[in-house]
Amino acid sequence: MGPIAMSGKTMSRFSHLHPSDVHGLSLLAVDGVIGTTELVEQVHRAIAGFAPPVGRMPEGTTRGITGLVYRSIHGVTRLVGTASDVTLSRIVPRLPGRASTPERERLLAVINGVVGDHLARRSNPLAIDMRLRRDGRAFNLDDAASVRPGRRLLIALHGLCMNDLQWRRGEDGAALPDRLAEALGYTPLYLHYNTGRPIADNGRDFAVLLEDLVAQWPEPVDELVLLGHSMGGLVALSACHHAGMEAHVWPGALRKIVTMGSPHHGAPLERLGHGVDRLLEISPYSAPFTRLGAIRSAGITDLRYGNVTGSLRGPDEAPGLAELPDHVECHAIAATTDSRADSLSSRYLGDGLVPVDSALGRHVDPSRCLPVHRDHQLVVCNTRHIGLLAHRSVHSTLHDWLR
Repeated sequence: MGPIAMSGKTMSRFSHLHPSDVHGLSLLAVDGVIGTTELVEQVHRAIAGFAPPVGRMPEGTTRGITGLVYRSIHGVTRLVGTASDVTLSRIVPRLPGRASTPERERLLAVINGVVGDHLARRSNPLAIDMRLRRDGRAFNLDDAASVRPGRRLLIALHGLCMNDLQWRRGEDGAALPDRLAEALGYTPLYLHYNTGRPIADNGRDFAVLLEDLVAQWPEPVDELVLLGHSMGGLVALSACHHAGMEAHVWPGALRKIVTMGSPHHGAPLERLGHGVDRLLEISPYSAPFTRLGAIRSAGITDLRYGNVTGSLRGPDEAPGLAELPDHVECHAIAATTDSRADSLSSRYLGDGLVPVDSALGRHVDPSRCLPVHRDHQLVVCNTRHIGLLAHRSVHSTLHDWLR
């Protein structure tokens, strides 16, 4: 009974997947096998070459029978992957489509957050294409009449490894942007995007999307508000930066940007991960395992210092600041698991992912501070990163800021 029951649970989990997802996962599995084989070969080469405990990794590949074995594994894996890709590419388009589920959306969001840049480069079917959505469905301007298009737009941007459906929190399952929109007369839309891509790339594409949206909206857009949680706030700032560089029109309608738990000056966990990678590079025996650390996406590594402009010249250098229009009001919300906003825990850990100062855009260098007036800052105590999405004080404060 045990194995059968477990098998049933496993099948239930996979039942949410679409045929294109199976195609994408098969391609990802092939890439994983090749990457693992290369890692093992590098370790093998270091051992066989009697490399010193500390120093550079020996160059080249394994030779002789050993090298032949590794080359055979690579060749067979690529052959199987190519055959699978060709077969599924022909079959999948002919299969009937079906509606997505929240479980599938969560799975795709996590995969894209972790390896989304790799998926995009490889044109993997699992890669999420940027689009605006409503209720988890793609929003087209032809559908604008169904949402009572007004002159005030509120666009919500989700965070890393998340999707637009995850704004829904609380017992009633209502989304914070929908509540604000209904109370204040906004038309709410949600950005759905691949959070594993570089933040600057997502910002650039979002800027283009907004340019088209404002130009084609049925009514003149008098007021545009961007509400970003976590990475979403950085993408919003990046979009403003790129819009200024490209002389877009839509920033003229932008009135306010609100960031919630966004790591404007970086997240300690990503800096810790980078430090571990640097430590592993010391020895040729551990250096191959930096490949595991390198698996994390460009979107994640951009969180090391909050790189919104794409101008980061080196892994340990602070990125350039986003240039924002003078007329735009910036608001920032931070959370801390502590009961005091000024405690050491709040300063270094914050909501468990983002320190309070980073979320509020504060910096020891005044020239690097986000232009957020003290009246436009909020710190929510005894709350974690995700808890901001459903906190009552967040809702009431946003209601006051956006009315």
